[in-house]
Amino acid sequence: MADEKIVGLDIGTSTIRVAIGEIDAETGNLQIAGTASRKSAGLRNGVIVNIEDAKNAIKEAIDAAEQNAGTSVESVITAIGGSQIESMNSKGTVPVSSNGKSTKEISRTDVERVIECATAVKVPDDKEKLHVIPQNYIVDGVGGITDPIHRMGTRLEAEVHIVTAAKTIIQNLRSTISRADYLLDGVMLKTLAQTQSVCHQDELDLGSILIDFGAGTTDVLILLNGAPIATASVPVGGNLVTNDIALVTGISVAAAEKIKIESGCCWLQSITPENDTEVILPGVGGRAPEVIMRSQLCKIIQARVEQIFHMVRSAIQKNTNDSIKQLSGNIILTGGGAMMEGVIELAQSVFRTSSVRLGIPEKLGGIEEDYRRPDFATVIGLVVANKSLAQGKDSRKKSKVHVAKKAKTKSGESVLKKIFKSLF
Repeated sequence: MADEKIVGLDIGTSTIRVAIGEIDAETGNLQIAGTASRKSAGLRNGVIVNIEDAKNAIKEAIDAAEQNAGTSVESVITAIGGSQIESMNSKGTVPVSSNGKSTKEISRTDVERVIECATAVKVPDDKEKLHVIPQNYIVDGVGGITDPIHRMGTRLEAEVHIVTAAKTIIQNLRSTISRADYLLDGVMLKTLAQTQSVCHQDELDLGSILIDFGAGTTDVLILLNGAPIATASVPVGGNLVTNDIALVTGISVAAAEKIKIESGCCWLQSITPENDTEVILPGVGGRAPEVIMRSQLCKIIQARVEQIFHMVRSAIQKNTNDSIKQLSGNIILTGGGAMMEGVIELAQSVFRTSSVRLGIPEKLGGIEEDYRRPDFATVIGLVVANKSLAQGKDSRKKSKVHVAKKAKTKSGESVLKKIFKSLF
């Protein structure tokens, strides 16, 4: 019996990343067989603006991952984020059916009915429901229940978090991946996928904030009691930092990006006279190269990253209201921007908490663990979250976006784990 595989595809503004996971047919263990990353094309702020260019970039990235894994890819699961994502919280109530019995015991059918009731909300015609995630069940006024099945009661309520995405964005994803000759098995919210690769269960339960610091956008997912309660996005990211460096120093954007990656730092206090090294600025148009100190570069970067974090903080406060006071977990930083030196210290300063850490994907074995970096959080999360997709799958449906509205749960599992098992 051959090993099953699942492929995560993260189509980012600046970089496309691929991870191929294989599930051992005998043990059921998941390992990462191969990864790859290639320069992105045809995207602006996380949105595909040129399908042909994006198709070619996707093809190149997947080809590289195939070579690294020694296998072929037929289908992928991808992620979506940015300003095209919206979310809302909703609530539904149903009477518990007796099924001819004198007592009323909550059944799986009752749970499905209350979820369907909670999701019966109108969304704009240009939006599509992407995920429906149960947050809490209430039985006869008693809340805080993660699995109501087999409980006795007469009335069942469910609070759910609904994530929607722009239909045109999803259609463009389908078209682009199809043109690259791959099947699209599903689309997930980017930050939701990341929780499966970088978040610990106690962080989800206590309430945490996941910040995906990308090139074109910075996306946020706020979690409490094991489930999302809000999403947010600000339309700026690492590219703005690069543009600042280019503008202030008078060099090209490409050179500024290279300098940012190699010498960038966003926390001036970490630079001392001993480590304040020289940074060479390439000459432009016959002009001789120039030299600036790393501390000067840091001042440029820190000002912009600090502004981005303040924008994120305002977006979080706007989307959570008083709920933010209940959060006692961590702020978890992912994405390419999270790899910059000093980002943890700056985030601690802006958010006024020491509970900040990098989101490093879990150790899954397989290839050399070059995927254990914040910028691979999405693709590894896609693979981990959708392990069940590859197990026992009889057929594939081409270019279909799967939603969680038909989710079924099993007792003894966290809310997010239950939902991820039924997302696809």
